[in-house]
Amino acid sequence: MITLCFLACTINYVDRANLAVAAPYLQRAFGLNAAAMGLILSGFFWTYAAMQMPWGWFADKAGPRTSLTIAVGWWSVFTASTAAAGGFFSLEASRLLLGVGEAGAYSSFTRVVADWFPRRERSFASSIYDSGSRTGAVLALPVVALIIGVWGWRASFLITGALGLIWVGFWLKMYRDPERHPAVTPQALAGLQAEILAERRGPDGAPAGSAPSWGSLFRYRTIWAMMIGFFCLNFAIFFFITWFPSYLVQARGFSLTQLGTLGTLPGVLAIPGGWCGGWASDRLYRRGWSLTAARKTCLVGGMLLSSVIVLSAFVANIYICLGLFAVSYASLAFTGASVWALPADVAPTRAHVASIGGIQNFAANLAGIVISTFTGFMLMLTSGSFVVPLVAAGIACIVGAAVYLFMLGDIKPLPALNAPKAHATAP
Repeated sequence: MITLCFLACTINYVDRANLAVAAPYLQRAFGLNAAAMGLILSGFFWTYAAMQMPWGWFADKAGPRTSLTIAVGWWSVFTASTAAAGGFFSLEASRLLLGVGEAGAYSSFTRVVADWFPRRERSFASSIYDSGSRTGAVLALPVVALIIGVWGWRASFLITGALGLIWVGFWLKMYRDPERHPAVTPQALAGLQAEILAERRGPDGAPAGSAPSWGSLFRYRTIWAMMIGFFCLNFAIFFFITWFPSYLVQARGFSLTQLGTLGTLPGVLAIPGGWCGGWASDRLYRRGWSLTAARKTCLVGGMLLSSVIVLSAFVANIYICLGLFAVSYASLAFTGASVWALPADVAPTRAHVASIGGIQNFAANLAGIVISTFTGFMLMLTSGSFVVPLVAAGIACIVGAAVYLFMLGDIKPLPALNAPKAHATAP
């Protein structure tokens, strides 16, 4: 199940990153300046962010089998439709519609993890599917560059769009919830359900209380800390997804060949970086650390180390620059594994997991709008300099570490709002 989620996440990021690879060619083809390209790159994030919460609610109601079928099918169609673009407005429309479908991915993935994995395994399971984001971004550079070089930029959108439709066929054939999967024995199912039930009980073994409504989730400090912390992480990580290829071409003079080889180094190292983050968080928890200590150690440490992205703007040697980008990206991925374990860790019931994942991801993807648009306008104001966006990304990493350390409280299922005051204020 988690392998299927990994493949969907990989396709998701190939489909969103292909525009970043094709951006220099689109600018020449349609006469687009940096500000116009920034608006096109950010268009995806407007609908992607806006649809996070509706998709999270839908994934909890309909289940991940249905939600991912619709989401992947939708975004694949509108990836392919980008090939028919004729200028700024049609490119913008395709990206807006792409964002509607891709918004259903991560909230559905969190529900799959909550359904299939106990708490002690969730961070590593999350790191596996989340590594698809880096895998997709890495593959997009050489694969899309090769397709563009051989068949042109329009073919790159048609081919990558077709991948998602193929995945939908495998998903419908293979995915079932644990209760309905023929390979899950009654004993294994009973053990999984018992562990999940135990998580949702109070320290005295009694049920934790009535579950909060969807709207009341915003009354918890834990939810707001998750939203703000993930916004800071994504502020840095979406630089890699949107403007990083253009940075290498425009600021460092990379050729198309170098973009598809050396340019993949940060993304390649981020893949094992995410796995290490998931393994470390779960390992600390299994060794007797509290869940709060295990998750926060990885969240705060990863965010602090990722701030080295600032230094990449000030070094002349391209290999040192790429090394700093690689450390930053790997650290962001390290953090991301625990970020995506949090919705299942704090959800009061299994029916809240995707909703919380969608709420968290809504705030995080506002950062995509900000960093992509902000970078485009700063390039115009500073005659093509990337220094200010990179410094801003590093500052965001430090702020995110502070949020996870000081604002995020104990990591445990959210208590009922009508619980005694001492418990209700704990999040």
